[in-house]
Amino acid sequence: MDYLPIFLDLKQQDCLVVGGGSVATRKVKLLLKAQAKVSVVSPEISDALGTLVKQGQLRWVQSTFKAEHITDQRLIIAATDNEQVNHLVHDIAKQKHILTNLTDNPDDSDFIFASVLDRSPIIVAVSSGGESPVLARNLRARLETLIPPAYSKLGELMGKYRETVKQKFGELRQRRQFWDSVLSGPIADHVMAGREGIAEQILQQQLADETETVETGEVFLVGAGPGDPELLTFKALRLMQQADIVFYDRLVSKEILALVRKEAELVYVGKQRAWHAVRQEEINNLLLEHAKQGKRVLRLKGGDPFIFGRGGEEIDTLAENAIPFQVVPGITAASGCASYAGIPLTHRDYAQSCVFVTGQLKEGELDLNWSVLVKPRQTVVVYMGLAGLPQLSQKLQEHGMPADMPAALVQQGTTENQKVWLSTIAELPELAEREKPIAPTLLIIGEVTRLHEKLAWFRSG
Repeated sequence: MDYLPIFLDLKQQDCLVVGGGSVATRKVKLLLKAQAKVSVVSPEISDALGTLVKQGQLRWVQSTFKAEHITDQRLIIAATDNEQVNHLVHDIAKQKHILTNLTDNPDDSDFIFASVLDRSPIIVAVSSGGESPVLARNLRARLETLIPPAYSKLGELMGKYRETVKQKFGELRQRRQFWDSVLSGPIADHVMAGREGIAEQILQQQLADETETVETGEVFLVGAGPGDPELLTFKALRLMQQADIVFYDRLVSKEILALVRKEAELVYVGKQRAWHAVRQEEINNLLLEHAKQGKRVLRLKGGDPFIFGRGGEEIDTLAENAIPFQVVPGITAASGCASYAGIPLTHRDYAQSCVFVTGQLKEGELDLNWSVLVKPRQTVVVYMGLAGLPQLSQKLQEHGMPADMPAALVQQGTTENQKVWLSTIAELPELAEREKPIAPTLLIIGEVTRLHEKLAWFRSG
């Protein structure tokens, strides 16, 4: 290793920053987060540092740097835009055996700063050894998806009971096993869901009772978004890594499934027009059955589970049987596909409202509130509308929508297979017959679709 990664305790320790610009400001704020006593030497300082001085959080020595400014500080940072001054600071500090950092000069520094992910008491530091700070920041950003803010609460809880666990379990192996069960079981799940009180109660019960108990499982109803894996939420990724069994739909891509915990069992329960792999009632019972076995059950649905996803029906069954569940919203197809197609759903010049409807046929007919759909200055988004497209076009025109109303079909939006066709409401059926779009294809109706050619930014394939 080129550097030894260490964590310094700087609480109430004197630290010196030479310089008062933007770089110095970032370093000062970092030292203050570590609860250090910070002094700044500089003829001028930034507005942000000035505010800290007024608040009494920072001592400012309004002066150019002089040797006598270095006394017995624990740590010094040279952050001026003058390399000679920075090296002078380092040379004087080195004589006093004080660790010094020269910003943007790792070769002449005693230590370097890492890119920090702060989940105190959990702290993760990533460094490239000064070779590529941008890469270090990128890696830290990726770690943020795996280490959500709730880990801070989890760390505090474990720290609170550390001595109690040490007293109960005399052997290191036993303590490790106990904490492993905490991290992989319902205690951690409750903390991550914001239920710290319940988590602490279960932890206390486990410490008081040595007998093993069968825990009730939990169901995670998670929206997988419209297709692009990068549109998943942090919480969705975390729960996907905790699942014991996964029930997933047809619209969940293989790239998203690849992010699920490798040991989890995958069960396909997808639906498509005129064919259901598993009926909805069976899915509801499957979730219930496996949760009662103590498993962490992931119900992974394309888009958002509460927008034409029957998510409400599934958790209704769970609620009736007192099964814990969490619902994680996903980016619905209307938002994701429209954004990737360069079609804003609302726009001050074109549409002040937006309506979502399903175009699924019921006994061969569309049962929609047509008078609401044909109102001016609004956008209409139709899910699952390919099969009923001829009837939809006809009914909208019969109820007053102009035949030349602009419309767009977005096929497999946000993915490498995305295609966008522009048309009018009257010509949509002919376009669909000619181009033969495949599901999932979203229909967007309204003046906003005119903006596609100007605002389209995503290029598939």
